[in-house]
Amino acid sequence: MAKEITSRQENYSQWYNDIVTKAGLAESSAVRGGMVIKPNGYAIWEKMHDALDKMFKETGHQNAYFPLFIPKSFLSREAEHVEGFAKECAVVTHHRLKVSDDGKGVVVDPDAKLEEELVVRPTSETIIWNTYKNWINSYRDLPILVNQWANVVRWEMRTRLFLRTAEFLWQEGHTAHATAAEAIEETEKMVNVYAKFAREYMSLPVVVGHKSDSERFAGAVDTLCIEAMMQDGKALQAGTSHFLGQNFAKAFDVQYANQNGDLEYVWATSWGVSTRLMGALIMAHSDDNGLVLPPKLAPIHVVMVPIFKTPEEHQALVEKMEQIKKECEDLGMTVKIDDRDNLRPGFKFAEW
Repeated sequence: MAKEITSRQENYSQWYNDIVTKAGLAESSAVRGGMVIKPNGYAIWEKMHDALDKMFKETGHQNAYFPLFIPKSFLSREAEHVEGFAKECAVVTHHRLKVSDDGKGVVVDPDAKLEEELVVRPTSETIIWNTYKNWINSYRDLPILVNQWANVVRWEMRTRLFLRTAEFLWQEGHTAHATAAEAIEETEKMVNVYAKFAREYMSLPVVVGHKSDSERFAGAVDTLCIEAMMQDGKALQAGTSHFLGQNFAKAFDVQYANQNGDLEYVWATSWGVSTRLMGALIMAHSDDNGLVLPPKLAPIHVVMVPIFKTPEEHQALVEKMEQIKKECEDLGMTVKIDDRDNLRPGFKFAEW
């Protein structure tokens, strides 16, 4: 594989692209800026998902799912939020196609124009806070600790697999609290969950800090993030946690009755990490020979390649390998026996 990978010193960007391609992690799709995550890459993301999901649930959060489409008017309710995302939004204007008059394809049916355009979610604060208005009446309904695993669309013109794509996978937590102190505590707790995951699962040293006013999340009062240094000497933002204050509660009129019966606006947070973590993992650990992964996130820990001359030797080898495979799996390792009969052992060694 090394001969097929550009060295980091020669061209760092091309080295990264070569790793992603040669390791079979992802490839570009037919849609500009779109990404196909291949089985090798998705297996790593699944391990990330499972570890993070467990950590979220251990801190009292539950999973839910909210709609992909958001009424355009929702984004207008929080001025800073809509300004921050307006240039990245994909917008649905019609709900039907029809066969063209010449019969050679399909066109948008002009009679199917939506009364209100729908935005393909760039993030879910607006649709979720419109929903929370129905869930929250009194202090007894708080806190709400909800997380969503989903895809989002941010129309990027300059893209790179995993690091910046028009559509990507992520999780987004959205919580509601009775007091500012509780919401701030949640914001800090979740950025530290991300830091713990990065350090213990990704073997990635990260720094936790505050984003500047100009860089913080659109609509947030304060944004905390984890940043990691990559091999090219540049820092990569790997996860963010936002204290939203009462901005979205006021925009969507989400109030609760306190213990005295007085109405107060709810305090909010949101936090998320995405498939950008895959890019961080690649750039932090891989070398000029190929992909390098920390054990907790590696899809395969051990590969066994049988070398034999006769069918009898092959059968005996595979039986022994199956025994070793089970012993390794009992120790928590993932094992693959590469018994493909159309490739020589030397090629398999080089590939793995």
